[in-house]
Amino acid sequence: MAETIDITRFSAADVEETWTFFQRVPEGDRTLVKEPVTELIDVEGWVDDARALRFVARADGDVVGYVAVIPGVGWSRHVGEIRLVVDPAVRRRGIGQRLARHALRVAIEASLTKVVVEVVAVQDSTIALFTRLGFRAEALLEDQVQDPSGNYIDLIVLANRTDADWGVLATVGLDDQLD
Repeated sequence: MAETIDITRFSAADVEETWTFFQRVPEGDRTLVKEPVTELIDVEGWVDDARALRFVARADGDVVGYVAVIPGVGWSRHVGEIRLVVDPAVRRRGIGQRLARHALRVAIEASLTKVVVEVVAVQDSTIALFTRLGFRAEALLEDQVQDPSGNYIDLIVLANRTDADWGVLATVGLDDQLD
């Protein structure tokens, strides 16, 4: 039987459990969220952030994943950035894929015409996941990330032109499969 995963909009009721989730996630993965998550007050601040579209994934009631779509501002207001993290204990069960698809649908519904995600170049499975969703490599930032051991790692920026890709999906009737 398939594991039931519920994806819900982040709310004040999720603060403590989401913070606890981030404490289980390796430091290198937490940095990809691009926001501090080490203190409870950091996650509490998200409740009043109306601009970011944040969601948590639950399995058996526990937070096991997080995804956010952060819309750009000014001349990049049509672009959203996806930030996605899955609990290491439940990886390779399709939770990341569900969250990525959900984020893509949310971005489209928010009228964002381009969505980007930054992925550490050594994360082949994450790159493959987003590539299957129509993302394409748009930039390679050499030595952009420094891991806890001091090693430099390349960062890849993947992008999806939702205005073009969504129309193709809708035309062939696959748009409902994003969720």
